[in-house]
Amino acid sequence: MDARHFRRVAGRLGLLQLDSVQAVCRSHYLPIYSRLGAYDRDRLDDWLWHSGEMFETWAHEASIAPVDLEPSLRWLKARARAGQTWSGLAALAENSADYVAEVLAEVRSNGPVTAAHLSDPRPRDGSWWDGRSDGKRAVDWLFRIGEVGSRRIGNFERTYEAFDRVVPTEVLARPTPTESDAQRDLLVLAARCHGVGTAADLADYFRISPREARPLVADLVEAGRLVPATVEGWRDPAFLHPDAGRPRALSARALLSPFDPVVWFRPRAERLFGFRYRIEIYVPEPKREYGYYVLPFLLGDRLVGRVDVKADRTAARRIAGRTGRLLARGVFAEDGVDREYVATELSVELDRLAGFLGLETVEVGRRGNLAAVLRAVRR
Repeated sequence: MDARHFRRVAGRLGLLQLDSVQAVCRSHYLPIYSRLGAYDRDRLDDWLWHSGEMFETWAHEASIAPVDLEPSLRWLKARARAGQTWSGLAALAENSADYVAEVLAEVRSNGPVTAAHLSDPRPRDGSWWDGRSDGKRAVDWLFRIGEVGSRRIGNFERTYEAFDRVVPTEVLARPTPTESDAQRDLLVLAARCHGVGTAADLADYFRISPREARPLVADLVEAGRLVPATVEGWRDPAFLHPDAGRPRALSARALLSPFDPVVWFRPRAERLFGFRYRIEIYVPEPKREYGYYVLPFLLGDRLVGRVDVKADRTAARRIAGRTGRLLARGVFAEDGVDREYVATELSVELDRLAGFLGLETVEVGRRGNLAAVLRAVRR
């Protein structure tokens, strides 16, 4: 696998959502893996952060997107500058303008630099760096308004540097579209990436409010940039990209990240697959229904189950020669599926994921209505 493969997947997805939780691995690795199979994560990181083709931005939450998308996301930065979003950070920028300016000057002069290694330009008592200190908040504000860019290093730590060192000057020189034109372009891109969706589905892709999106979707239909469609069982009208393909069959088999576009807008996943999905990371353990980090299992054109998965590398530290294990702590099948068939396919997929993560073994727990079947299949 090389940059051509990564570029193709990133183009189809439009962006990769970032998240710091790594119960399995960093979340942006999994959508690529689900579509390509095993690849070299170091090679992906090198392409994402150093090719000049991708940049970190705020889009569908924290994301990394193609640099060509930067002009269409400037309206988000303009809203932040105007104090319409990120009000706490905006207040810091207004009340401590000289301080924020000195942080910006240091990043431009010394970047790439982590927030922890900035020198505080104000007099201080004791250590400057304290998680969400003013320094961290200042550089976070500068990132959100497009004055600085960031890359990830080591253990997913952000480094900051001048924005024109992250996004090519040729892209930065492009005209800034109006807010409405930018949102229309993003809604069309969302339709291309999603395949089919309601106005709310398309709006969620780049976190445009449904109230703003609906009249823009109507404009796009009138202009022929979106095609209205009807989906059986859907109450709201649906929309297609004019170039949308209609495959005769789908032979997919993949475990999906909670932050994969297939499932990240939970109402769409429920409407499309009859699959009710909630991430339970922040739910107290006794109240969790399925588990801490649960991956939906896509088989063919259905979501047929889910697995509470953890990459456990503690064994590797205890036992020489061991590389850890993939724990399937809870395994659940959806109603109406052939459990033996699902378990057989899931067993292959768990082995494949373990190999991708560099883990030696797969261990299946006893929780869930598919656990016993899966353990029997793996004997």
